[in-house]
Amino acid sequence: MVPRVLNVGRLPQPLIDRLQADFRLETLAAQPDPRGYLDTHGRGIEAMVTSAAVGVDAALIDALPDLRVICSFGVGLDRIDVEAAHRRGIEVGYTPDVLNDCVADHAMALLLDVARQVSRADRYVRRGHWPQGLAFPLGRKVSGARLGIVGLGRIGRTIARRAEGFEMEVRYHSRRSVPDARWAHEPDLLELARWADFLVVITSGGPATRHLIDGEVLDALGPKGCLVNVARGSVIDEEALVLALEQGRIGGAGLDVYTDEPHVPARLFELDNVVLTPHIASATEQTRQAMADLVLENLRSFFTTGRVVAPVPKAVITA
Repeated sequence: MVPRVLNVGRLPQPLIDRLQADFRLETLAAQPDPRGYLDTHGRGIEAMVTSAAVGVDAALIDALPDLRVICSFGVGLDRIDVEAAHRRGIEVGYTPDVLNDCVADHAMALLLDVARQVSRADRYVRRGHWPQGLAFPLGRKVSGARLGIVGLGRIGRTIARRAEGFEMEVRYHSRRSVPDARWAHEPDLLELARWADFLVVITSGGPATRHLIDGEVLDALGPKGCLVNVARGSVIDEEALVLALEQGRIGGAGLDVYTDEPHVPARLFELDNVVLTPHIASATEQTRQAMADLVLENLRSFFTTGRVVAPVPKAVITA
């Protein structure tokens, strides 16, 4: 029999088409009464697909008594109750590694944009300010600068290697040092912020890292320091960040993620020292294709061997 798979995430249409070709795909959002649908049809659903932005909570897991596997389109786990799934013996698969390059590229793009004021300069030219002789402020040099990375997982390492191409000095902060890392470990986040010219946040989201970057860290980064966040909006105290930017207590920020997506604090729109992108760090054709391929590979492997190709570790480590 063709396995029943429940879609609860926001997935690209090409992936949905491929899932429908291989499985009996049912989409929860398409049901007029999702809760009633689960009560009536939840038994017999063996697999669930979701996305990192949507996730899956314990209540939904409990509503599916025959659920055996959850496969997520993405690497973020803060919205997936992995512990609840593992308690039930449910395998959880995700899509690590295939998006490392593009997220790292986007982090560097935000860093360069903030430092060299590319977006601001674009607005200056488009508004006709150049022929008017209006002064444009000097930017910050990136080559040879000091880069602090908060979280040295797969993507953090990739960012560090990108930074070496700019001859940047790199240090990182995490709960424990990474044994094979060639960059210096800084156990004190405040010390890393004081040292860094640029601070890139790429740690996991969730309760353990909520507001890890707070007002104290921002003050340590200082009026010439720049912050880049390609992790999760929850990792930064957004109100503290807005205030620090408005008051000039940090030099600038490049943000791809926010606390209440897709809603971005309107006060940020008024600031020229901020670059805003709509959570697109992994949004390239090649990476999204690779992510979709891995979701399918995880599902096919599970129904063939009982294991996904890319399982979430039993003990998920944050920063």
